[in-house]
Amino acid sequence: MLKGLSITPPVIGRISIGRVVEKNGKRLPEKDDQFTLTSQIQGRDGWVLHPLDEMLRKGANGKLRAIPVRMLFNDPNLNLRAEYSLFDRETGRPVCVGNGETCKRMGDDGLATLPCPSPDGCGFGKACGCKPYGRLNVIVGDEDEMGSFIFRTTSYNSIRTLAARLHYFGAVSGGLLACLPLELKLRGKSTTQSYRSAIYYVDLGVRTGSALETAIADARELDDRRRTAGFNQAALDEAARLGFSNGAFEDGPEEAAAVVDEFYPETTHGEPKSDRGGSATGEVPATTLRDKLDRQAALLGGKAV
Repeated sequence: MLKGLSITPPVIGRISIGRVVEKNGKRLPEKDDQFTLTSQIQGRDGWVLHPLDEMLRKGANGKLRAIPVRMLFNDPNLNLRAEYSLFDRETGRPVCVGNGETCKRMGDDGLATLPCPSPDGCGFGKACGCKPYGRLNVIVGDEDEMGSFIFRTTSYNSIRTLAARLHYFGAVSGGLLACLPLELKLRGKSTTQSYRSAIYYVDLGVRTGSALETAIADARELDDRRRTAGFNQAALDEAARLGFSNGAFEDGPEEAAAVVDEFYPETTHGEPKSDRGGSATGEVPATTLRDKLDRQAALLGGKAV
């Protein structure tokens, strides 16, 4: 195994609740009120839809707001990885990733381990746009039992809700999280920060038409069949745990483009660097991460990292 390379679950598709559209020559995020399943291939009009998207949509009257899924692992923290993350908005590469206690930060002198007080208490994070970032891997369909769809999010609501559900379902099922028949659900809410308009986040529950007791009984039956066949879930979890810990950052160069396209689309795709972040209304162009790092370093009396 190559050291320094994080080994992550194989991905065969993406799950999103929005898309990137082109407006006035810029690619900007546009939220949606439904799920979309795409392949890992991009065309001129965006991500190419996965065949499962059409199949699931037929049974949902056009609006895909629930997706039947299974988890890959029994350990909730392996299915959903969430950290405070700061990305270079030009390249999509991770610069600093922390868990609220410690962080790994890439600087001129290499990778450093530092205290992580969370974005609200970190001057570096405030200046450079650190925020929570989660990745959820789920199995959709029966064609590939080791191939997953990935849902990326920077939503507090989605991360907090998914983390709670995964731990709760793992607990009540006696650790059989990977065997439970579950369902991703899209929920809406309004807050003062959203100016009373609806915002959508992702939740997890038992499949529509089933009760929790029934889902747990089904999970036990599936676990028995897997054990009889020689399926070793504990070994799979351990292999995944070792793979994640093999690298400093989970997202590598190949994921960088997807990160930028989903969360920082306005700064990419061939726009002249001097025009990035500007607009026809005369707004001041957004500064780059390097500019922010240099300013922060000046305030701290040191050099940018």
